[in-house]
Formats: sequence, C-alpha cells, structure tokens
Amino acid sequence: MKGPTGDEEQRQHTPQKRSFLRDNGLGLAFGIGFLLTLVGQAVAGHAEFNNQLVDEGLARVDFGGYVTSSDFAVDVTENWQSEYLQFFLYIFVTVWLVQRGSPESKEPHKAGTGSDKEQMIGEHAKEDSPRWAKKHGWRQTNYARSLGMVMGTIFLLSWLAQSVTGVAAYNERQLRELQAPSSWSEYLILPDFWARTLQNWQSELLAVASMAVLSIYLRQRGSPESKPVGAAHTATGVEG
Repeated sequence: MKGPTGDEEQRQHTPQKRSFLRDNGLGLAFGIGFLLTLVGQAVAGHAEFNNQLVDEGLARVDFGGYVTSSDFAVDVTENWQSEYLQFFLYIFVTVWLVQRGSPESKEPHKAGTGSDKEQMIGEHAKEDSPRWAKKHGWRQTNYARSLGMVMGTIFLLSWLAQSVTGVAAYNERQLRELQAPSSWSEYLILPDFWARTLQNWQSELLAVASMAVLSIYLRQRGSPESKPVGAAHTATGVEG
C-alpha cells in the first residue's frame, strides 16, 4: 500500500501543532513572558549591582556570579511569594466573601463551600470527574482543597527562600560597610525584611481589590475576567 507523501504528512501534523498552540496559548504566552522578564531582570539587576560595587570601590562581578548571588535570588523570591500570597488569599476568601456586581465573585446566595451535588463529588461525580473526586474520606477532602493548599505551600516556601537569601544579601552589605552581620532569626524582625515583604503585599492586595471593584462598572469585551458588555452593574459572577 502506498504511504502518505511528504505533503500529506505535513498536512496531518500541522493541525495538531496548531491545536496544541491554540489550546495552550494562555499558559505558553505567560510562561514565555515570565522567562523573558526574568532574563531582563537579571540583565538590569546585574548592571545596577555592578554600579553599586563601583561606587563602593569594589570589583565588578560577571553575569554568572550575579545570577547565582543572594542579591538576585532575594529580588526574585520576594516577588514570587507576594504573587502566590495573592492567589492563596483570593482562592480562600472568595469561598465566603462576595462582591455584588463583580465577575470575580460568586453570587451572594452561593457563598460557602457548596453542596456535594453542586461540587460533583462522591455519588454526584460524573464519568469524567477526577478520580479522587469520586472517592470519600481523606482523598476527597484533600483534593477538594488542593489548589489552595498548593498555592499556600508555594507561598510559604517562597517566603522562606526570601528570608534565607535576604539575610545573606543583607549580611553581604553589612560586611562591605564593616558592620556586624545578623543571624536568620534576627533578620526576620529587621526593617529590611519587612520593608521588602510589605511593599509587595500591599501592591498585590490593591491590585486584587481594584480588579474586583472596577469590573463591576467597566467591561472588556470577550474577556472571561469581565462581564458581558451589556450586563447590568448588579450582575454578579457572570463572565463575558
């Protein structure tokens, strides 16, 4: 039997490639954006760090030395922990708290964890439901809270990493200025640690609050983060 020609094979594979890119476009776009901005941060941070060293009369470091330094690590981890704190809090508080008119909120009468039938768990699970959603006991309980638990765990690990790299970066500056270094436990109560932490937390909380409230009155046609353009301002939990 005659096999497919080269052109036919290309036509068979091209739709699959297009389907993969289309179906995963959001994750791919943000993943690529993350990598590009991380590289940009490393390049800009390297230049800034060397400028500081020159001002202090010290030798410059190469790019590899900078991206493996505590200064670069603390700048990265302090952003990560604040982002995951934002998602962790938002996932949990939206179970119970509502914002009337916002597409980011459930309808007021639906506040709470919902019934087993609404959540499609146990005997209410569908044929294509996740396996643990069909189970009872600890597996169902843990799976029903898995998203929040993972987000919370990543936040805590990122915060821990920020504290460890932060104290290393802080002590490097202290030694360059001929000042006494601090222990990890001492660093946790220093203004340097909390200034880094709280400046990120307040920005994340402000962004979430702004999104929840502004989406009551403003629209973005075609976005699932917005209500339909013609939806009433009081419509809650409706996506466009």
